[in-house]
Amino acid sequence: MPADSGDLATLGLRERKKLRTRTTLIDAAIELCERQGFEQTTVEQIAAIADVSPRTFSRYFTTKEAVCLALADDAIEVAAVELARMPDDMNHLEALYRAWMTMYRNTKNAGIGELTAPRLLCTLRIILSSSTLRQAVMEFRPHAVNVALARRMGVDIDDRGLQLVADVWAAISMTALADLGRDTGWKGVDIEDAVDRIDATFGQFAGLIEGVVEPV
Repeated sequence: MPADSGDLATLGLRERKKLRTRTTLIDAAIELCERQGFEQTTVEQIAAIADVSPRTFSRYFTTKEAVCLALADDAIEVAAVELARMPDDMNHLEALYRAWMTMYRNTKNAGIGELTAPRLLCTLRIILSSSTLRQAVMEFRPHAVNVALARRMGVDIDDRGLQLVADVWAAISMTALADLGRDTGWKGVDIEDAVDRIDATFGQFAGLIEGVVEPV
């Protein structure tokens, strides 16, 4: 998540330099992936744009997939905060849905150093442009939202039920956004378009499972 001026003031010189280098690498990856696509982008190109060596790149990210997944970290961190605010008695899948929708809408009024709508839309375009990145996003990992979900459910991060809830939400949101990309080519798309598409897809899923009972 981008650090604000208050956060930076508390960091030492070395930590500030490391944060700047990491941010520069992420920005370089965004620039290249937007211009030429993820598959055509290499670690060497990202390092060159960021004016560092490939060896320095490897100190921050293990692969180009890792630096591109870092593009989503800002959104994940904000959504995790929103998830922690959801009522305890709310269905866990609905809580995820509401937390992510709040995160999406908040980007429209983001301040300096916060996740903006253009930045989020850029991240979505890059992820959805690559089957490799889409698969990586769909795979369960212990990121901030899933840690918050585990805390909410009162289970460990490797709990099967937790992973099921997380995987279902990932399938719903990625299906919605992939459809949006195919229908529009991302031309003229804004955050409300993404919210509306996810909202409709979540509603369709809820309708499909309505009345489903547990096997006996």
